[in-house]
Amino acid sequence: MAEIAGQQGAALTNELAQYLQNADGEVSSEELAGIINEYLSGNDQLTADGTSAASGIYKRFNEFDQISGKVEVVTTGLWTGDTGSLAQHHTGSQAKSASGDYFYNIHQTASAGDQVVQYAVAYGHISGSGSVSLANSDDATFPTKATYMQYRSLLLGQEDSHFTFASSSGTGHNTEDFFVINVARARYKEQLDAGNWSLKLSGSRGAITLIDDSGKKFSDTVGKSGRVFDVVSGSLNLGSSAEATIDSRYTSGSTDGNNFSVGQGYGIFYPDQGIIILNPGALEAEIGFSAHTGSAALNYSTTSSLFTGVDANKKAHHWLYNAIASGSDFEARRTENVSTSHYFVRAQNREFNFSNNPTFVSGSDNAFAVSSFKRDPRVYITTIGLFNNANEMLAVAKTSQPIAKSFDKEVLVKVKLDF
Repeated sequence: MAEIAGQQGAALTNELAQYLQNADGEVSSEELAGIINEYLSGNDQLTADGTSAASGIYKRFNEFDQISGKVEVVTTGLWTGDTGSLAQHHTGSQAKSASGDYFYNIHQTASAGDQVVQYAVAYGHISGSGSVSLANSDDATFPTKATYMQYRSLLLGQEDSHFTFASSSGTGHNTEDFFVINVARARYKEQLDAGNWSLKLSGSRGAITLIDDSGKKFSDTVGKSGRVFDVVSGSLNLGSSAEATIDSRYTSGSTDGNNFSVGQGYGIFYPDQGIIILNPGALEAEIGFSAHTGSAALNYSTTSSLFTGVDANKKAHHWLYNAIASGSDFEARRTENVSTSHYFVRAQNREFNFSNNPTFVSGSDNAFAVSSFKRDPRVYITTIGLFNNANEMLAVAKTSQPIAKSFDKEVLVKVKLDF
């Protein structure tokens, strides 16, 4: 910005004072700009809104050209590549390692070089059932008990000793065990999109599609770990205007005498933590988990544990992995609050009508390549750069198509920056 000092500054001050004295409360920005422009050269002269015409390739924003601190809610697909559907589920070599006794990391592809963790599956039991006991191994670590305690500490309050699934009786079912799906933090970022996920599980007895019961409303329950919803059987009705359909909230039992889980809910959903806790008994009653090599027999007819003893086969979470991989359909989205800034880039009629592109001129005298440009220059705006006070470029915006600019055209472009 130009500085008017000395005798010119004093003269301008007197002229402005005289104008304001005679204005009688009616001040015109155009008249003020006209008075000041008498003391400024062409490129430094002001427009009616008080800004200076652009000098060269730069133009400074004024306070009305910037809007900062706005927050927008953005929803995108949950999985790698921002896709909302995951059809392939692969465990990788980690399943055979020591950590595989505790959980499996699930990837989107079998190609080792392209594998990215999407989520993890695990099984937890309050007493360590499904783990090798110390009686049979001095190295026993009771991974299922460690898993139960880990998630109890993360998700429940100090007054809760068990996870409680919904029940048709209304009293709830305190469970001794659970399956857990823990979405990778890099995938869900801020939170899972409640009411916008579905998981198909398939087993020896059939298939079931699970959703949550949020139904486009805020959760009635807010706990230590944020919002809490029940997991139910239903459909999102994707591709239609209909809201999600809930088919069933509780299991009705199975055809093989496994009736321990009748009337129990399917699980609990924690969108702010990216975690889904599932009821093994309810799911076994509905779909029948497909066996994996060396697995112990499922027993829910008279007990509340997936396995009958602590020395039953390890890696119980493989049952859940099989059901997910067989279902081959995990739809989910995430939401996050994004801070945005908006910049209004204004090119007035006498600004930015020339180009530094070498093709704009020709010959040793740098004459206009197009002779008519001498009186009527025309350019096309394709790129806008945002700079700091040291003229260092901080951001670049590209227009969707070239924008014509000349002395008889003005351009306004809104640039949006997300953080």
